Amino acid sequence: MDRLQAMKVFARVVDEGGFAAAARAMDMSPPVVTRMVAELEQHLNTRLLQRTTRKVALTDAGQAYLERVRAILFEVEAAEAAATASTRDLQGTVRVLTPPVLASYFLAPLMAPWHARHPRLLLDIATDNAVASRVEAFDLTLMVVPEDYDGNIVARPLLHGEAIVVAAPDYLQRMGMPRQPEDLVRHHYLRDNGQVVGGHAGRRLRLQSLEGETQVQEVDIPVVLQSVSTDLLLRAALDGLGVSVMARLLAAPYLASGALVHVLPGWVHSRYTVYAALPTRRMLPARTKAFLDFVIEQTPQAVARREGGLSA
Repeated sequence: MDRLQAMKVFARVVDEGGFAAAARAMDMSPPVVTRMVAELEQHLNTRLLQRTTRKVALTDAGQAYLERVRAILFEVEAAEAAATASTRDLQGTVRVLTPPVLASYFLAPLMAPWHARHPRLLLDIATDNAVASRVEAFDLTLMVVPEDYDGNIVARPLLHGEAIVVAAPDYLQRMGMPRQPEDLVRHHYLRDNGQVVGGHAGRRLRLQSLEGETQVQEVDIPVVLQSVSTDLLLRAALDGLGVSVMARLLAAPYLASGALVHVLPGWVHSRYTVYAALPTRRMLPARTKAFLDFVIEQTPQAVARREGGLSA
């Protein structure tokens, strides 16, 4: 048994939530993945995973073993990175986790210049709307958090932004332009039910005045569409279905072209920060540092392109 490979397989089964998913991620057959974990358990003479027909779960022994395995695998990766750091071209894989909206509108435009700079580094990008609990399983995680977020993470802030209310001009012509938050009760709400406000998903539209930090209003507005898909809500807003809350930066090109209108410009829905979070490890592999440095370097340019109304 290749014990190091078995450790990698075991950790990936946990990260992916199952043997079949781990097999796909590692380009292996499911029977091989199952056998390697079974051989590892036999070698340790203990059960690491509880298997059901729907999922796998760590045993207490498996949880303790996983923590040690992650440390061992990191040290191996760090050693390999140190050995190749002096070479002209970095090699290997950088595993990145990001919300889908950042993958589409922030990372995607950076992929070509990244590849041109590091052609032998593979980016393995996973998307998930709930990223905070999975930071330890990836080399780098992009996360969007409220301005009062107080998580225990190792992270670099990339940008700060605001979420605003927007709608299409033809929709506002039909339904009228709101002048005060309470005017929204006569409008249609395209709600992102993945947004978190004050620690919980809000069913009411919460707005904060730019003139007074403590002035907050919550409005009951009929919801006609809800989804965690930013792309779907954006498309519906552009098609004139209703008002939607979205990041000012995401809406910027459409506001510049006139395809969307900023509703209630004296109010914001929320403020947020985008972080590049790292697992709590002692050393940062050279390839991960290269990607982190690249993202930090490129962020001001990416923001400027969108704020300028250009497609990023």
